[in-house]
Amino acid sequence: MKPVTFQNVPRWLPALICLAAVGVSEAHGQSGWLPASWFTPAEIDSKAMFPLAEKDGPWLVLATTFRGEGARDDARRLVQELRRVQKLKAYTHEKAFDYTGAQPGRGLNPDGSPKKMRYANAEQIIEVAVLVGDFASFDDPRGQKVLAKVKGLHPEALSGTSGKSQSFSDFRRMVGLERSAGKGPMHLAFVIPNPLLPEDYFARQEVDRFVLEMNSDVSHSLLDCPGLYSVRVATFTGAGTFDQKAIAGGDDDVQFEGRLVEAADNAHRLTEALRRAGWQAWEYHDRESSIVCVGSLQAATVPGAAGKAVPHPELVRISRELGPDPAKLATGVLLPRTMAGIMLDVQPATIQVPRAPTGWR
Repeated sequence: MKPVTFQNVPRWLPALICLAAVGVSEAHGQSGWLPASWFTPAEIDSKAMFPLAEKDGPWLVLATTFRGEGARDDARRLVQELRRVQKLKAYTHEKAFDYTGAQPGRGLNPDGSPKKMRYANAEQIIEVAVLVGDFASFDDPRGQKVLAKVKGLHPEALSGTSGKSQSFSDFRRMVGLERSAGKGPMHLAFVIPNPLLPEDYFARQEVDRFVLEMNSDVSHSLLDCPGLYSVRVATFTGAGTFDQKAIAGGDDDVQFEGRLVEAADNAHRLTEALRRAGWQAWEYHDRESSIVCVGSLQAATVPGAAGKAVPHPELVRISRELGPDPAKLATGVLLPRTMAGIMLDVQPATIQVPRAPTGWR
C-alpha cells in the first residue's frame, strides 16, 4: 500500500476534514454554496396546510381532491409528503359547498310565487384539493414533466386505508385502481389555472412578435412589469401638423413612421424623468402609439366599507399626483401636468399589463 504523505493527499481533502470538524450546526449558517444534500432538511410543521395563494401558479397540477369529514387531515398528510419526500412545491385549496338552503326551482306555485326546492341530502361539504406548481403556462415543459411524475407516484398518504375523509373509502374504486394495475393513485391528475386568480387574468392578449421586437431594447418595458395592473399617465400617437407637400407627394407612410419615432422618443424621455423623480415608470410601444405607465399592482380594487370594492389606494394616489393640477381644476381650469417639458394625459387610466410569452427576453 502506498504510504500517505502530504505530497499525495488531494488538495481538497484537508479542507474537507476541517469542514467536517466544524459540524453540521455551523454549516447550516453558510450562505448556500454547499450541497444541500450534506445537511438534514428542515423539518416541516406537522400542522402546516400550505394553503394556495394568488401569487402561486398561475398554472398548477391538480393531484387529487379529498371530500367530507377528514378531508383536511388527508390533504395535509399528502401535501406534506409531496413536499418532504418528493421535494415538490405542493399546496392545498379548500372549498365549501352548502346544500342545506332552499334552491330556486322550475315553475311557479299556484299563488304565482316561485317554487323552492331542497337537496335530497341536505348537508355542508368540505372539499380540499392538493395541487403542485408553479408553472407559467398550460404547456410549460416543467409542468408537463411534473404532471407525468405525479401521475406515477404511489405516496404513502394514499396507500392502504389510512385515509379518514368521506371520499377516501371510495377512492381506489373512483380512480379505477382495481381495474388499472400499476397505475398510481393520482394518475387522473391534470393541469389547471390557479382558481384564486381574477377572472380577467387569462383574458389578456399576448403580444405578437413584431411588437415584442419593438420593445426588446427598452430598459423599463411595461412587458417587464410584474403586476397585473398599472396606470397609463401619458399617451403619444405622434399626431400633429401634417406636411401637406409631403402628403401630396405620397409620403404618408414616411410621415406616420416619423410620428411614431417621435412618440417613442417622448415616451422614453418621460419614463426616465419619472424614474428619476421616484416613480415606478414603464414605457410600451406598439404599431400605433407609445404609452407611459406608473405602478405595478396585483389588484385594481380592494374591499371597502360593507365589503364593497373600491379602487386600490395606490392607483388613486398615482392618478391624483400625476393627473390634472387639482388647484387649477377647482377653478374650472383643466391643466394637465408636465414632466421634463412633456405633457401627461388629462385623465390617467388603470390598464391591464400586456403579457409577453414566457422567456421572451
